[in-house]
Amino acid sequence: MSQISTLSTASPSATAVRAGSLNAPMLVLGLVVAVLGFVLPFIGLPRNILSLLTSATTTAILATGVGFLVRQGGFSSFGHAAFYGGAAYLIALMSVYTALPGEVIILSAPILVAIAAFSLSFVLLRTSGVAFSMLSLAIAQALYELMMRWREIANGEDGLRLRLPREIFGVKLSFFQKADTMFLVSWTGLVLIVIALFFLTRSHFGTLTLAIKNNEERARFIGYRTLMPRAIIIAISALIAAIGGTFFALYNGYVTPGLLHWSLSGEALIIAIIGGTRSVWGPALGAFIFVILRDVAGNYTTHWQMIVGLVLIAVVLLLPNGVSGAFTRLFAKQKGGRNV
Repeated sequence: MSQISTLSTASPSATAVRAGSLNAPMLVLGLVVAVLGFVLPFIGLPRNILSLLTSATTTAILATGVGFLVRQGGFSSFGHAAFYGGAAYLIALMSVYTALPGEVIILSAPILVAIAAFSLSFVLLRTSGVAFSMLSLAIAQALYELMMRWREIANGEDGLRLRLPREIFGVKLSFFQKADTMFLVSWTGLVLIVIALFFLTRSHFGTLTLAIKNNEERARFIGYRTLMPRAIIIAISALIAAIGGTFFALYNGYVTPGLLHWSLSGEALIIAIIGGTRSVWGPALGAFIFVILRDVAGNYTTHWQMIVGLVLIAVVLLLPNGVSGAFTRLFAKQKGGRNV
């Protein structure tokens, strides 16, 4: 028996991922949604709607990173705000205190965050379960407190305004600060991330990490080293969150310590649960549901959190695999087909 066959035996979930058939109707629906997103800015939607959709898209990228970590690593993180807000703050700090080109600043921020996350993963992976969640929360809150109190550099709770050149990547900076054009940029980023994760989770690496998540001892027994793949999963998840933070900073041109607060991490985890973490696109769907629900509920009551809480309870009880799981079952042609 080959090593990969033994690996599949170690994890039924891993076997399903490699052996399941593609769900053609779901792929067609995903293609339609992706194309529709590129059309939205050109159909005359009000600016406030486009701004809401842009906010939802950057949140969707953050939630996708959190959902990927849950799906492939089995970890629940309460510290992803550190990666999301960390990238935004890196852009702000480098734009204020360095003479680096704007393009270098924007491209290097997510990479630096991913490298930092990879380094931190060797500490985080000494724990598991609740301990992992609490340690990730502690790291994020430490960064939050640093930015709050380091007024000489980060301007404390007042935050920092980006000082980027008037032109970056060959276009005016204002291009990234308009709702319609920034929605196109962030939507493109979200679509590319989901496509990349779609193929990554179906690769040998994706199967390996699922097997490690489900039965780490068996994976070690058949000869796989488990530490490095898990560390890479954390780094990829952080990179995705950092890309969302980069888009946020470009669009708003301003960063505050609130981007690093644990409540944002908790919100992203709630979104991932609502959307469903068994699919790579589920958390993104959950983000749009959450942001739109929050906006609509906020128009009628200041206690919108209660409504979101009731929705979360309903999803957990009625849709244990999230909204995306319900869609997958609806469109599935045969039992045992893998999640998209």
